[in-house]
Amino acid sequence: DVYYWECKGYTPLFPRILGHEASGIVESVGEGVNDLKPGDHVLPIFTGECKECRHCLSEETNNMCELLRINCDRGVMLADGKTRFSINGKPIYHFVGTSTFSQYTVVHVGQVAKISPTAPLDKVCPISCGICTGFGATVNVAKPKKGQTVAVFGLGAVGLAAAEGARVCGASRIIAVDVNPRRFEEAKRFGITEFVNPKDYDKPVQEVIVEMTGGGVDR
Repeated sequence: DVYYWECKGYTPLFPRILGHEASGIVESVGEGVNDLKPGDHVLPIFTGECKECRHCLSEETNNMCELLRINCDRGVMLADGKTRFSINGKPIYHFVGTSTFSQYTVVHVGQVAKISPTAPLDKVCPISCGICTGFGATVNVAKPKKGQTVAVFGLGAVGLAAAEGARVCGASRIIAVDVNPRRFEEAKRFGITEFVNPKDYDKPVQEVIVEMTGGGVDR
């Protein structure tokens, strides 16, 4: 969000409510919304799915919805091209269809995922972005087979989730690459078996991994 606040990589559009990761409870639904009802617990998702276009119907490209794929330049709702936020009669624009830095937000129905009402909202909010990004990249895209080796670059939220995905898939070795050695012990809980700090070597880290694995990792 800081990246977009600083207007890097997209057309400036202000004032707008940033935020792309959260959890919440449906307060009301619009006409034609049948999948959700007030009181449902949900996660907002900035890469939405209309569930009808060719990308949504494909197992390979369902993160590229023709209607709701991420668009950082759009600051309005799709239905009527208007915002749902304002102050003193002046519009405040949306951000990637979620605008979660707000007590209330308004989103397209395809940009929320219903979750269990027993899931603690203060704990599951990262699943709306960081965790599903890393986990999904491994399980749905890389798809390591049982016993294969995997390298994960970076042990932030996305990297740890990618490691967890590799663990669930049954990877035999999950090698983490990070410049912060303090992350290693915690990363073991997510399946990391070995740790490589590029600062400890005077050669490219990929060469280190090749030597460790006798030719390189599978994924």
